Amino acid sequence: MSVKRFPVRLKQLREAKGLSQAALAEEVGVSREYIARLETGKHDPPLSRVEKLAKALKVPIEKLLK
Repeated sequence: MSVKRFPVRLKQLREAKGLSQAALAEEVGVSREYIARLETGKHDPPLSRVEKLAKALKVPIEKLLK
């Protein structure tokens, strides 16, 4: 996973889907603060969480990881 690009891609995809951090967090089963930390690069998620994020965003996991 590109550590530098992941936060940017996550935020871009979330905003493109019209989701707030809170809405995405609820879909994934995490806190809004966790999503905020992911989007600022302050937390590196495990692959299992990236899979859940991709599913919630309805995109292939590769879109988050490229």
